[in-house]
Amino acid sequence: MSDTDWPLETGLLRAVFDSLGAGMFVTDAEGRLTASNPFAQRILDRSQEQMLGLDLHGLLHRDADGNEVPREECPALAVLGSGQPAEGSDEFYLRGDGTLVPVIWAATPLQHGGDLDGLVIVFHDFKRHRDAVEQTAAHLAALEELTGRLSMVAEVSGLLVSTLDTSEMLDKLVRLLVPELGDWAVVDLIPAGRTEELQRIAVHALGDRGTAESLKGPLPPPPRTSRTALARALYSVQPLMLDARALARESDEPLARAHRQLFDRLGGHSAVVVPLYTRRQVLGALTVARTGQRSAYTDAEFLVLSDIAQRAGLVMESIQLFERQRGFAETMQRQLLTPLPQVDHLELAARYQPAQQSAEVGGDWYDAFLLADGVMTLVIGDVVGHDLQAAAHMAEVRNMLRALAWDRQEPPSLIMRRLDEAMTNTSDAPMATAVLARLEGPEGGPWHLHWVNAGHPPPLLVTADGHTRYLEGGHGPLLGMSATLHMGLDWPDAREEIPARSTLLLYTDGLIESRDRPIDTGMASLRRHAAALAHHDLEDFLDELLARIKPSGDDVALLALRLPPAGAGADGDTRPSPQQHAHSPAAVGRGAPGSRVENTPVGDTSEEA
Repeated sequence: MSDTDWPLETGLLRAVFDSLGAGMFVTDAEGRLTASNPFAQRILDRSQEQMLGLDLHGLLHRDADGNEVPREECPALAVLGSGQPAEGSDEFYLRGDGTLVPVIWAATPLQHGGDLDGLVIVFHDFKRHRDAVEQTAAHLAALEELTGRLSMVAEVSGLLVSTLDTSEMLDKLVRLLVPELGDWAVVDLIPAGRTEELQRIAVHALGDRGTAESLKGPLPPPPRTSRTALARALYSVQPLMLDARALARESDEPLARAHRQLFDRLGGHSAVVVPLYTRRQVLGALTVARTGQRSAYTDAEFLVLSDIAQRAGLVMESIQLFERQRGFAETMQRQLLTPLPQVDHLELAARYQPAQQSAEVGGDWYDAFLLADGVMTLVIGDVVGHDLQAAAHMAEVRNMLRALAWDRQEPPSLIMRRLDEAMTNTSDAPMATAVLARLEGPEGGPWHLHWVNAGHPPPLLVTADGHTRYLEGGHGPLLGMSATLHMGLDWPDAREEIPARSTLLLYTDGLIESRDRPIDTGMASLRRHAAALAHHDLEDFLDELLARIKPSGDDVALLALRLPPAGAGADGDTRPSPQQHAHSPAAVGRGAPGSRVENTPVGDTSEEA
């Protein structure tokens, strides 16, 4: 490049310097400003005359609070010593109006002829970028908090429907709320049907289980005129925020003292009291409090706790409704099941256990009765369905079977065929399974079981020495299917001798089948437990069987028959009948997991059996 080109190059560089869309400084080797472009002057609200010749660092460089920064800590001036470019975004420049502007900058050494003559600094106002970053961070923090709250509400919702026991549900709830939303949490409940009582049913405090447990129990009744926080939550159905001053202003009535005791024993500077309610009733109140250095509750947290309490109230009301329906269903089901007869030296016992997770009655039933010829008849059955209609159909099928069995003395297979036809032509009952069995033989034995099976799980025979096997014979189609479809199917009779002192167990499929266990596994488990219980008396046999198997997915009906020793009841036998011991205080007083049906005398049949 010739010397004549320099004026043109100088003019071009000057235009770039002035038009650059960023602030630009030039300093000498001491750090004094020798040039600034118009953009730098606008950013800093300073004219060139106000800056030229002054020390860059002393004039402009400040920390975030506006204080001067020690010269040795200035990263831009450090370039004069190192000769290496540098950049940053944590510095602030002092504007002419006294305000600070955050800058993003880059400094390059200015060299000429091998000597370091100064610096070139390019910078830009970083305020908008910082504001955007801070706003984005604030939005992200708010979004994370909202997501956390929504996740907690979702977790609470799942917890609330995880059990049908109110006490268990509320205990889980207070444990979930601590420490997420408080340092302790308490639920005070109005017992169902007793609006003048209160019961502290759930208490959980962070790291203080002993004190929390001691705070449970009955509370003074909340008078309608009370202005305490707890009473207002219960009667006005409005959530409340409490602080130390509000607690100090509480009246000295018994309920207020009981509520204040929580804060005296567990501590707390702020709390939220929210009612557990639905549109129809108030069920109690939830109190959540914070202690120590934790901040008071925000409006967002207040709303979250109010929402959680309302959800809990709805679930509690549903549990109450479930319990009422379940009680009605169980009562109705038990009324449909008949008492068992007493017959000579035979022992009979039965159980009915409703499904643990359902309020619906089902179609399971058992039956035992004497025919006109004196023969003991045993029935176990299950009508399709799980509702009141299924229970009604069950009663209908049971009564038809009783009438058909009594009407004529004929093999079980013929009775089952006539029942199938009757269900098809005179009833709207759906399909059903059933076992119909006759116990035949003279007093003292031997005894034979004569039975037919319409699609039902096979009876289980348990001998006195603990051997078990299923009676697989006599299998035919389900009831209500053959005649309806004109299939012409039949039910074969089966007959087998039953050893003395053995136990015959008839049961419905709820005992051996569940969602998490295949039927083969259930049948094997039943055999194993029945064998282990062979030496128990018949009532204990059924109770222990239910306790060990723990059926829960469906209704269960059980009917057990135990034969006497050989010769019992025959001429000359003086041994007492088992029924003479069946109503002793010890026998009647035993509890049972399912419905216990006591043996009820139907008359002395020793001449007929």
